[in-house]
Amino acid sequence: MKNDFFEVQSVDACQHILSSFAPVLEAENVSLDQALSLVTAQDVRADEDLPAYSRSSMDGYAVRARDCFGAGESNPVYLSVKARLAVDDYPQISLGPGECAEILTGGSLPSGADAVVMVEHTRQIAEDEIEVFRSLGPGDNIMLSGEDCRSGQIALPAGKRLRPQDLGVLAALGQSRIEVFRRPRVAILSTGDELVPVDEKPAPGKIRDVNSTTLAAWCARAGAEPWLMGIVQDQQQDLQQAVALAVNQADCVLLSGGSSVGTRDLSIEVISSLPQGRILAHGVALSPGKPTILAAQGQIPIIGLPGQVTSAQVVMYVLGLPFLAHLGGEDQAFDRSRQARVWARVKRNIASQQGREDYIRVKLVQDAKGLLWAEPVLAKSGLLRSLLHADGLLRIPAQAEGVSAGGTHEVWLL
Repeated sequence: MKNDFFEVQSVDACQHILSSFAPVLEAENVSLDQALSLVTAQDVRADEDLPAYSRSSMDGYAVRARDCFGAGESNPVYLSVKARLAVDDYPQISLGPGECAEILTGGSLPSGADAVVMVEHTRQIAEDEIEVFRSLGPGDNIMLSGEDCRSGQIALPAGKRLRPQDLGVLAALGQSRIEVFRRPRVAILSTGDELVPVDEKPAPGKIRDVNSTTLAAWCARAGAEPWLMGIVQDQQQDLQQAVALAVNQADCVLLSGGSSVGTRDLSIEVISSLPQGRILAHGVALSPGKPTILAAQGQIPIIGLPGQVTSAQVVMYVLGLPFLAHLGGEDQAFDRSRQARVWARVKRNIASQQGREDYIRVKLVQDAKGLLWAEPVLAKSGLLRSLLHADGLLRIPAQAEGVSAGGTHEVWLL
């Protein structure tokens, strides 16, 4: 029976609905080699200064900056070389007026030194004497003790998704394990009598299931654990059994296909028939992706995505990625200002319908003057190449009627 429930919500309203679901806050202790893209479950405090000692960031000579005041090509300063330090030395010497010590990148500074002059700004004129041709200030070309973080300071806050550079800080602090939130488990179901597995040759009227593959990849990108449940035919009993299993064993369910209004679209009926099933929104003011469903079984979120592959991926990019980041415990996951983006000039006029957000697939091209241009990728909505050849999505706000050629606009990087 045809379901007439189709009340379009704004993207902001849908994000508000999604943000109301509680994150999966089960913590686990993992080694650093398992921690990439997971979210910190608690503040990580440094238990030592980093760097532990003041170190040189250049090959050259450790000096007292005041000894090099006024030095230049026509007015060199002469310093005596008191020592030549190996990179792993912890120097026991102290520099006095007019003294320096040869030092390598990463080497510890001797007492009295507060700067390093680069070797290319010096000339050796005797075995233990150099000329300096560059004036220096205190702190030049050195890494001060505790400059990265002090003992007791928060090195990484709770709710932060771990990047390679974050793991580097933990390694430098000698912390080989970390408390993180576990990855949300996301069940992925593709529905439709027309679908066949990717390794099967489709007969006339059939197509391969693309959404399972792409949605799993988007989940992994968001730091979630995808659970591919396969293809479900357009039979209410089959879909009910699959969704019931999914909500019992996953933290979130992605259901692609069966979200528009039609006689064969069963998602709304199946979700509504669940013991605690409720529809939160059916329809989002987003193009492509209007027939999206937001629903829940108890506290388990269910997102019904369009079966059309481009639409499903745009919805995942705009709503799914921040939501899965939120489920994973990441702070400010819905903050759009954190979106990777650039500003580019638009190559041609693009029309848009007021009242919905349009996401236009664009290719970014830099001209001879260094200006960045966004060229719309012209392709029919059902073709994969509209995303394949796109570098980003040009977002047209709901209140706009389009964009004009030559105007500068925001492009979200894919």
